[in-house]
Amino acid sequence: MIRRILPPLLSGTLFGAGLALGGMTDPARVRGFLDLFGDWDPTLAFVMGGAVIVMAIAWRFQPRMAHPLFAEKFALPDRSDLTPKLIGGAALFGIGWGIAGLCPGPGLAALVIEPASAAFFVAAMLAGMGIVRLVEKD
Repeated sequence: MIRRILPPLLSGTLFGAGLALGGMTDPARVRGFLDLFGDWDPTLAFVMGGAVIVMAIAWRFQPRMAHPLFAEKFALPDRSDLTPKLIGGAALFGIGWGIAGLCPGPGLAALVIEPASAAFFVAAMLAGMGIVRLVEKD
């Protein structure tokens, strides 16, 4: 039981701490990064650059591994085509990120730092996820 829960708990905690340290849980800072034609704050580009470097290293090692360290198999996408559903979802994600200044990961991490302001975002996110599940069942 501990072996199943501990790795994702530690990974999630490390990810959330990284988001908080990088400033991704501060909606004003994120909106400043996205405001290319206003008072642009480029500092979050270093957070993205760090993430790209980590993933580039992970993608180089993944084909050499039979399975992940704490799972039976990798959960990799099996499609690479662009569908209207994917493009629409990405557009909605970007619009929501620009308006709220939070996306799901930083929103959950912000619950620890500023629960009162992040709770509304997380509640709206969970409601949206529930609505999508209901619509897709039909």
